[in-house]
Amino acid sequence: MIDLERVRAETPGVEEVAHFNNAGSALMPRAVLDAVVGHLGLESRIGGYEAVEAAAEAVARPYDAIAELLNCRREEVALMESATRAWDMAFYSIPFEAGDRILTAQAEYESNYVAFLQVQRRTGVEIGVVPDDEYGQLDVDALASMVDSRTKLIAVTHVPTNGGLVNPAAAIGRVAREAGVPFLLDACQSVGQMPVDVQEIGCTMLSVTSRKFLRGPRGVGFLYVDLEMARELEPIILDGRAAKWVAPDQYEMRPDASRFEEFESSVASRVGLGAAVDYALELGVAETYERVLALASMLRDGLEAIPGVEVRDLGRERCGIVTFTLEGVEAQAIKAALRAQGINVSVSSPSGALLDALRRDLPEMVRASVHYYNSEDEVTRLLEAVEAIR
Repeated sequence: MIDLERVRAETPGVEEVAHFNNAGSALMPRAVLDAVVGHLGLESRIGGYEAVEAAAEAVARPYDAIAELLNCRREEVALMESATRAWDMAFYSIPFEAGDRILTAQAEYESNYVAFLQVQRRTGVEIGVVPDDEYGQLDVDALASMVDSRTKLIAVTHVPTNGGLVNPAAAIGRVAREAGVPFLLDACQSVGQMPVDVQEIGCTMLSVTSRKFLRGPRGVGFLYVDLEMARELEPIILDGRAAKWVAPDQYEMRPDASRFEEFESSVASRVGLGAAVDYALELGVAETYERVLALASMLRDGLEAIPGVEVRDLGRERCGIVTFTLEGVEAQAIKAALRAQGINVSVSSPSGALLDALRRDLPEMVRASVHYYNSEDEVTRLLEAVEAIR
């Protein structure tokens, strides 16, 4: 059971806004804010390099915290400046050749699909889009039938940007393992929102951001890479952090996931990430996810009762992201009207998951994403505000 009074007291932002943009960037708890500001203050007093040495424990903490969160080894964790860079470093390290196949989902995220298209243009790889099942999630049987000797990668977004759908990651992982195909999971919207166990899922690579459901600072993310696979891959960018210059014409890459890292980073943001993961571990992601699901259900039920509103979420399993449209009112106008009342939501553009949007003829949609620190009163306030727009 989540102590709502406690977590709201530890979240300064709830005094300012009713925040339903957690799938964009969640409100940080006080412990995270203090960690970031505290390290910046230390840098200002004694110097940036010296602050790393003085705060060595806090600087190293994210690796162990993330390993605990994901059920992996710390050597399989690389800290990055964003989830996009984490995903890119994993994806572009795979040596694609003409005729190779990438298998992905209908609701794949824009940035990922653009990377597929770029590699297709450069190398001649084929992109195979796996059809959805009757629930709107990736059809695992169809995926299994599409995997062949030319399949170089399975790359899927766990929770797509444009709705509450949760793709069946563990079932996808079983197909990937049986076929011996690497599986890159974009877990940007799932880690922190719901329990994610890389051993249970069976992904070989996974990318995450700090700023969304983990409630960490912006400008930092991380990458999980199975240790055996990490040792087989050479990232497209190497520096003195990722590799050691051992002879005038020779370098040696680090033997673990740190070969994907770069030397320069926002150390304060990394320290904040460690604090955010520790906060999530303390509360228990399984426990907080129960509350997320309850709030999302309350929001969907309330929206469906409002005339003219259509909830657009798909999936057998749906999470804390709720997308909807209101007949005759543009999504941007709804967002602006809500913002004027101190209620934060975002707008999901068709380009964010273009294949899914074209298939379902989706317009821009309002995206309201709940988190465990939201209150039932805030959900009611959001519903009343949407109903009043008409």
